[in-house]
Amino acid sequence: AEMRVAVVGAGVSGLTATKCCLEEGLEPTCFEQSQDIGGLWRYTEHIEAGRPSLYPSVISNSSKEMSAFSDFPYPEDFPVFLPNARVLDYLRRYTERFGLREHIAFGTTVVSVRKRPDFATTGQWDVVTEADGKKTSHIFDAVMVCSGNFSEPSLPLHCFPGIERFQGQYFHSRQYKHPDMFQGKRVLMVGMGNSGVDIAVEASRVAAKVLLPGHPRGAWVLSRVFDHGYPWDMVFNTRLMSLIRNSLPGPLSRGLINYRVNQQFKHENYGIQPEKRYFLPVLNDDLPSYILTGRITIKPGVKEFKENSVVFHNCPEEEPIDIVVFCTGYNVSFPFLEEELVKVENKHASLYKYVFPTHLQRPTLAVLGLIKPLGAIMPVTEMQARWVTRVFKGLCQLPPQSVMEKEVNKKKKNQVQRFGLSFDEVLKTEWLVYMDKLASFIGAKPSVLGLLCRDPWLALTIFFGPCTPYQYRLGGPGRWEGARQAILTQWDRTLKPTRTRVPARSSS
Repeated sequence: AEMRVAVVGAGVSGLTATKCCLEEGLEPTCFEQSQDIGGLWRYTEHIEAGRPSLYPSVISNSSKEMSAFSDFPYPEDFPVFLPNARVLDYLRRYTERFGLREHIAFGTTVVSVRKRPDFATTGQWDVVTEADGKKTSHIFDAVMVCSGNFSEPSLPLHCFPGIERFQGQYFHSRQYKHPDMFQGKRVLMVGMGNSGVDIAVEASRVAAKVLLPGHPRGAWVLSRVFDHGYPWDMVFNTRLMSLIRNSLPGPLSRGLINYRVNQQFKHENYGIQPEKRYFLPVLNDDLPSYILTGRITIKPGVKEFKENSVVFHNCPEEEPIDIVVFCTGYNVSFPFLEEELVKVENKHASLYKYVFPTHLQRPTLAVLGLIKPLGAIMPVTEMQARWVTRVFKGLCQLPPQSVMEKEVNKKKKNQVQRFGLSFDEVLKTEWLVYMDKLASFIGAKPSVLGLLCRDPWLALTIFFGPCTPYQYRLGGPGRWEGARQAILTQWDRTLKPTRTRVPARSSS
């Protein structure tokens, strides 16, 4: 009999998990609580109201070539960085192309996932779902948790003295929908991650004043548009660059990135120079120019709130404000799992390679998409799903429990408390290194040296060019005929949407 797999959620991870199950001959059922696919990329309210969301962080931070699923390139006329509507369109095409819809149960919430009494021998799970107020129990051979890490907003109000007497409006960035609400207001952003900076930029077009307290540890601001106008990730995530970053001693590699990032603008002059050991990358094209034109003011950290103002550290005077937006991220939570299955401490789950709980007698539960690499998430969750389905089938073995636990604990030690990750840690969860690791588990990692003799042009493109996900479909299980062609034409698809007016004398 085919293995029955429960997939929780039909966002990016859930869709690719469902597809990988089908590819490996497993029988997936995907439970989605809303009425449609797309998860985070679907802004229902706006679609219903018939006006597109303007919230800019729903423009993806990764270019389309780097963020495609590995056997399904984006259409060539799509822009290089995609607004959420285009990503959603792509996910619909993917669902259509691989026949995923008939395996998705919409309007169905997963209430609980528990081990069956005979788990030690069967590895099976009791899954209870609810639809239209009716509960149903199912038995599954394995479970893939794809509910994402953006479900439960984290609002640490206890860290902000005086917030209870503040008379203005305050809310979590997740509630933010449209910049109209900031018209003529004095706005304070708390949190300097991607959404904090994005909302600050957007608010500053209509607000009277926008204050952005710098992250205590500073931040690197990268622009999507990199050298010569190429997408940042196609320049940053190449095998050559990764090799250089990972083989140089830490301080040297840090120094290089430091130099590189400060070329665009000197972070120190803008009050956001990171401390030595930290690497908190923020992707935004407008921040430096908005600071230069006075639309956004960088401030020290918040000391306390008063009735209609805020006091910053080392600043005697109060700043009057009307609205506070807390861009303080999300808590990782799995309400349908028992605590002991996935332990979460300060926003970090203890999972082997960010995927498998280390202490289960049988590896039949996996968590997908719980990782924040400096790169696109779609190909990462797809790679996780390809590995997981092979582990479920017994074609890939996990190391012994003790080995997995040792690795997870070592990682936990390196996690810097509360604020982001230390520099070295981010480079360890570096996109390319992580992708290669998982690909090597399933035998899909491309061999540049092996290709040099057989297909030198492809080998050079793979090594010096961007590490596009198609590289992981050249060989091994799930090999895709179109992979070589997709790699050799990746720049054509990137430049197509920008070369809409071709000057007469330009050669192709």
